[in-house]
Amino acid sequence: MNNKIRIQKIIADSGYCSRRRAEAYIEEGKVKVNGRTARIGDKVCERGDIITVNGEKIASKAKPRYIKLYKPRGYLCSASDPHIGTKRLITELLNKIPERVYPIGRLDVNSEGLILLTNDGEFANKIAHPSNSVSKTYRVTIAGKADELQAERLASGVDIGGGEITRPCSVQIITEEEKRTVLLFTISEGKNRQIRRMCEVLGLTVSRLKRISVGGVKLGLLRPGEYTDLSKQEIKLLER
Repeated sequence: MNNKIRIQKIIADSGYCSRRRAEAYIEEGKVKVNGRTARIGDKVCERGDIITVNGEKIASKAKPRYIKLYKPRGYLCSASDPHIGTKRLITELLNKIPERVYPIGRLDVNSEGLILLTNDGEFANKIAHPSNSVSKTYRVTIAGKADELQAERLASGVDIGGGEITRPCSVQIITEEEKRTVLLFTISEGKNRQIRRMCEVLGLTVSRLKRISVGGVKLGLLRPGEYTDLSKQEIKLLER
């Protein structure tokens, strides 16, 4: 007899979407098991029960794929979104990949740089979960000048509104010019538009934001729109 497994895990393992997104689909009533609308907490047999999401049948567990991509500005970090309008999705850059992968975490549409994608739900959940505090490093260009005092204030934690106070992080000035300052941020959380909001509190305007590493995995020599599979060493770095 097959052991029963939570529906969201089976959906994530199939590569359809992340576990969190699968839970959202269940809550929205978009998941059915053998024609019956599923509920959070339901368990099913991996073999035998038929699961559909938005009317699409979920396949069996997919071969795992782990990718790093240089997200260009102007692209949304989403595998699918019915409300995108004319915006482009990063998965359009991966149309030659047979597996259905989705992004781990996000970069806002005006930001660029390293984004990880996978069809491995357990792996994605470990990397994205706030309790694991995976570090992320960004090269941030400020229009105008930023001084050491401002860098120290950013590093110590900032009230960005809505009751959200950022954790202490690392902020270094790496370039100082008359019309721009380049800062290097290393943070271990991922609040919505966090760095931009932190800078706004201090009156600093971000003209460019580029993520250059996640959990020790570096963007490297990738150019905008390019991608490659993660090496075994990079996967081990992230799993730590």
